[in-house]
Amino acid sequence: MATGQTARREGFSAEERAAMKDHAKDLKAAARGGSKAEKAAQARQDVLDKIAELDPADRVRAERVHAVVLAAAPQLEPKLWYGMPAYALDGKLLCHFQPSAKFKTRYPTLGFSDLAKLDDGALWPVAYAVTEMTAEVEKQITALVRQAIG
Repeated sequence: MATGQTARREGFSAEERAAMKDHAKDLKAAARGGSKAEKAAQARQDVLDKIAELDPADRVRAERVHAVVLAAAPQLEPKLWYGMPAYALDGKLLCHFQPSAKFKTRYPTLGFSDLAKLDDGALWPVAYAVTEMTAEVEKQITALVRQAIG
C-alpha cells in the first residue's frame, strides 16, 4: 500500500452496509408481536415515516409514488425493504422506491422484483428513473403497477 494515499477498501460500500443494517431493522420490526392488522398498520406507518425523512425532492416524489401505487393496487401491502418504501403482494416484494440519496445516485428509481409480470420478450426494464411527477408519469406508474400484479 502506498504511503500518503488512502487505501482502497474492498467489500461493501458504506451505503451498502447501511442498507443491510436497515434490512435487519426491517426484519426485526416485522417479527414483533401483534395481530396481522396491527403489524400492517405499523408497516404502513413505518413507510410514511421513512418518506417523511427523505430530502425534499425525493420526499415529494416518494409521496406521489406511494399514493399512486396504492390507488392502482390497494391490495398491495406497504413495508420497508432495506430501509426503502416498498410494496408487497401476498407478503412478497413487488416494487420499491429507491431515493437518490440511498446510494448517492443522480435520481430516485421505482424498481420491480422478479414477481412483477412485466415480461416483454428477452429484455425488459425493471427499474425506472423518477425525475419528476407529472400526470403522465402517474399514468405510467399506474399502468406498470397494474401490469406487474397481473
